[in-house]
Amino acid sequence: MTDEYYDLIVVGGGVNGAGIARDAAMRGLSVALFEKGDFCSGTSAWSSRLIHGGLRYLEYFEIPLVYESLNERRTLQRIAGHLVRPIRIAIPVYAGARRGKALIRLGLVAYDLLSFRKSLPNHDMPGRDAALDAEPGLNPEGLKALARYYDAQVTYAERLVLENVLDAERHGARVFNHSPVVGLLKDGSTVDGVLYRTPGSETPLEARGRAVVNAGGPWVDAVLAAAGPQPKELIGGTKGSHIVVGRFDGCPTDAIYVEARSDGRPFFIIPWNGLVLIGTTDLRYDGDLDTARAGDEEVDYLLAECNRVFPRAGLDRSSVHYAYAGVRPLPKRDEGPESAITRKHIIVENTTTAERLYSIIGGKLTTYRNLAEQVVDRVRQDLRLPAAACRTAVEALPGGHDTASIKGQLEEAGLLSAQGVKRVLEIYGSRAGELLEGIESGELPQGTLGDGRRVLEAEVVFAFAAEHAGSLIDVVHRRLMLGFDADQGRRHYPAILRLAAEHGAWDEQRRQDELAALTRYADSFLVAG
Repeated sequence: MTDEYYDLIVVGGGVNGAGIARDAAMRGLSVALFEKGDFCSGTSAWSSRLIHGGLRYLEYFEIPLVYESLNERRTLQRIAGHLVRPIRIAIPVYAGARRGKALIRLGLVAYDLLSFRKSLPNHDMPGRDAALDAEPGLNPEGLKALARYYDAQVTYAERLVLENVLDAERHGARVFNHSPVVGLLKDGSTVDGVLYRTPGSETPLEARGRAVVNAGGPWVDAVLAAAGPQPKELIGGTKGSHIVVGRFDGCPTDAIYVEARSDGRPFFIIPWNGLVLIGTTDLRYDGDLDTARAGDEEVDYLLAECNRVFPRAGLDRSSVHYAYAGVRPLPKRDEGPESAITRKHIIVENTTTAERLYSIIGGKLTTYRNLAEQVVDRVRQDLRLPAAACRTAVEALPGGHDTASIKGQLEEAGLLSAQGVKRVLEIYGSRAGELLEGIESGELPQGTLGDGRRVLEAEVVFAFAAEHAGSLIDVVHRRLMLGFDADQGRRHYPAILRLAAEHGAWDEQRRQDELAALTRYADSFLVAG
């Protein structure tokens, strides 16, 4: 690595880092991307999995952020249509709520106006009786109306991040998974690269570069600390927790966006992945970033509020399949409500540490692409590189091309059930063709996992061979997406272990260690009864 010198080194393989690496590589910069864990193993994975304009941000007059978000929502539907799909969201309007019918209607009218070029329908607001016809499980007490509008959902944010990584690599970027950055290098007052470790090695290696972008999310301050003590903390993260339950009596058809009675904070009840995702909370957090999990009080809060809105649900702790939490990389604010902290991104040049060292504060899953464009514009300007147009808004991600012919080929192959074909296309999009090619050539196995014929054995080997997976955890939770099934994919563990061990020639100790690590990881998301 000491023989290579990059235009740009990106630290952090979440959605922002992956997006920056893709944009920079597409514009001809030499790029290296480093991720300390697995790609999308941090904050990017733990959101409500919506690509949304931020209706709530209108309340804080962050109109430019809403406009930007709505524009990016449309862009992501175009370049990653297999991952980002429209979803209708309904707001039950109750008597006595902090946000009344008139205020909500005003917000939705503004939302429609700000997204005037959208392909989605405008909002509507049926009255009480029509609302109960549409969502009969809703609590009827005090219900006045149901405001409905459209946003978009990304079922698997992990796959969105991965496709940005893969496209960055396709355009020449070097990507390093499970490779933590442990130091920053300087040449005088200017950043000159990073020190990093590769999997299984404690000896740091050097990667030299003309500029470094710190996209470490809530770990931004930790990355900067590798260069020595910092004058102040940049990140004041808040923890957002979600619980995942099965479909319950009166379960909504649309996603529900409703005001909590206990504290007035809006939260979501979202049909997702065949289950129901409920969240989120918003609490200041100063604990261990690597082990952030949903707290007991947060779980009880979300259960109680969901039961209030859907009285027949009858949810308790035993209803929770698993829960997750992430820490938002927001600017540090010691006072004021968490909800009032801005969600817009900030690009900071850390000149007190080194010139051409940039840190990303804040940002949203929805607006990562626009953030990346701004960062690369800034870096190119500071490096005095020739102008080059950003193409990330017009060129589809690797799986974002037409899937009609691939669907036909999957059906003709006869390996998968109809549900399995749907699942594979929703995860891989047009890249499913690569799976078929590998199966037909004999490079990938041709069986399926389990009795439902939903999952190809080929996906396990493909995850290691073509998608930078380094462990069983990576495969189950961030490649095949089985970790988000109700049983967290546990029924498939033995088969996945066998395939991974055969592909990687793992010895017995490695097999035991990988299975134990996967089980511990899955267990860490369970909720005590």
